Amino acid sequence: MIVDVDWDRCEGHGICAEQAPEVFSLDDEGELHHAYDGADIPDESVPGARSAVSVCPVAALRERA
Repeated sequence: MIVDVDWDRCEGHGICAEQAPEVFSLDDEGELHHAYDGADIPDESVPGARSAVSVCPVAALRERA
């Protein structure tokens, strides 16, 4: 599974980091960091990543088909 981030849409709410902290994090300035940007997310992190995609309030996350 690959999750793409629309960096222009992301507002740094951090809900994704709550759902999948091993995949997403926010730095001190509130900027999102994606540990697997453009790469497959490990199987054990997929449930959290899917949850993060579904709860993003600005739809900045998308699972790549």
